[in-house]
Amino acid sequence: MAVPFRRTSKTKKRMRRNGNYIITANNTVKCPKCGEAIRPHRVCPNCGTYKGKTVIEKEEN
Repeated sequence: MAVPFRRTSKTKKRMRRNGNYIITANNTVKCPKCGEAIRPHRVCPNCGTYKGKTVIEKEEN
């Protein structure tokens, strides 16, 4: 069975493991009622609607 000639250093090991962590921006969609940019499958914080139904009563200014 093959054995590594030298032990992998902590730095090399951590560099290999941390190469897959990439920060990505959150996806956004437009609210069909007010046009605000919101995250998908969530209640719009601006108008309080989800899938065309009012879920949260908001005061109109």
